[in-house]
Amino acid sequence: MSPDFGERVLDLVERIPPGRVLSYGRIAEILQDGGPRQVGRVMALEGRAVPWWRVVRVDGSLPASHAIDAQVHYRDEGTPMRANGSAVDMREALWRFDG
Repeated sequence: MSPDFGERVLDLVERIPPGRVLSYGRIAEILQDGGPRQVGRVMALEGRAVPWWRVVRVDGSLPASHAIDAQVHYRDEGTPMRANGSAVDMREALWRFDG
């Protein structure tokens, strides 16, 4: 991992548009550095300063400890959700990052 990995993760998360999400793994792929666990570590330690709710698991879910707080943001931003409201609809909400 590059020395500035954490800064790069946070910078990318800040660029995710409202109503869109990226998975931990997709962030690592875009940065071509680290992996999902390393992205998760950055988010756990420093993610409160950025729109953390826009970073989800590959299935569109969040850890249970964050799900309730995230729901408010999803509603406010119009983030597409699964029909049962349990997770983000990744087909609709995934940010198509183009560099």
